[in-house]
Amino acid sequence: MRLFSLFFLCSLFPFIAQSSVPPSATFRYVNEGEFGPYIVEYDGNYRGLSIFNSPFQLFFYNTTPNAYTLALRMATRRSESLFRWVWEANRGNPVHENATLTFGTDGNLVLADADGRVAWQTNTANKGVVGLKLLPNGNMVLHNSKGNFIWQSFDSPTDTLLVGQYLRAGSVTKLVSRTSERDNKDGPYSLVMEPKGLAFYYKSKNSLSPRPILYFFLSSHLEGSLENVTLNSTPETDEAYSYDLGIEYRSDSANLPNIGNSLSARPKYNSTLSFLRLGIDGNLRFYTYYDKVDYRAWEVTYTLFDRDSTESECQLPERCGEFGLCDNNQCVACPVSNGLLGWSKDCKPKKITSCGMNDFHYYKVEGADHFMSKFTTGNTLTENNCGKKCSEDCKCLGYFYHKETSKCWVAYDLNTLTKFSNSTHVGYIKVPNH
Repeated sequence: MRLFSLFFLCSLFPFIAQSSVPPSATFRYVNEGEFGPYIVEYDGNYRGLSIFNSPFQLFFYNTTPNAYTLALRMATRRSESLFRWVWEANRGNPVHENATLTFGTDGNLVLADADGRVAWQTNTANKGVVGLKLLPNGNMVLHNSKGNFIWQSFDSPTDTLLVGQYLRAGSVTKLVSRTSERDNKDGPYSLVMEPKGLAFYYKSKNSLSPRPILYFFLSSHLEGSLENVTLNSTPETDEAYSYDLGIEYRSDSANLPNIGNSLSARPKYNSTLSFLRLGIDGNLRFYTYYDKVDYRAWEVTYTLFDRDSTESECQLPERCGEFGLCDNNQCVACPVSNGLLGWSKDCKPKKITSCGMNDFHYYKVEGADHFMSKFTTGNTLTENNCGKKCSEDCKCLGYFYHKETSKCWVAYDLNTLTKFSNSTHVGYIKVPNH
């Protein structure tokens, strides 16, 4: 009898393990029909799907004709304030008219173009998925019969973290800015959780640099290495008469497991409807949504690099475009070989067309720092050897030197230079002889 019971359980197990989605819970949406009438972020067109949990809803949207992204929006239809996109499935890999989003009995969620090309999927076929839910916090999940998440959108952020969402240690999750309002591809900025804090990196599309450049670092000040960083919201209490929104680090140290960081804000409204975004410009901002009003429902609650902040906008690599000298958050000059001229968007370094030692020279910019010199170590060299290092590197566009510490930085992108109070910090810009 015991042998029979064991045989029965073993034969039943494959059927239990391979639970499937009930036909009533499957769906297939086609990207077709009229566009929605409301204002959306990046001035796009959109079509709504019936996957909805206010104020979140799933959409197809585009910012250029016939190039669609599957995305979650945040905001309500009755509000005149714009919809904001807080998660995207297929950034940089758009689909077209008549593309489909399919959730089949095998439990896989698949975005396919009209010609059948798979643009994105959750890779959850035959893994026990029985349903899809969009949770009140904006997390879209595929779950099994026990309610456990087999897949969740919180594990794959684009440029945004919602309240309760996190970056984890040892994973590939990071925030990546978009290229521009019209061009929905990965941009030059990324935010990565490292063992001791949050690292901000820049890599321009034209960069000759072998790796992204660190332009800011937000230390956790914790013992041990970080396990995760989470966007948290604290409600009003009898002791605290305001909402609080901020970043919380968690480390692997038993002595100090977690702590709130200095990145915190006091929004006017219930801060659970908030998100953190790495912007197109490389800045980090908190946004809070108040769904009780029909106009101006969004508040920019916090900006990391700001005129009213301790961190200057001059630290943003592209604050002054391809080239410019920044001071007190403003682009104040175009540093050219014959001096400092008035800055405009046309300020650009001259192109180096030849690597021959007799084909270029340098001009000096006194009292100037490159954005990378604040958070990268640099090499200890003499000023002369620093120049040789740049001259021997075809990709080098200039070098920067701190005389008081004998530190050298070789630059493959120039972009924004920050004015320094005295001449101990100098820059040398490479220019062609003719």
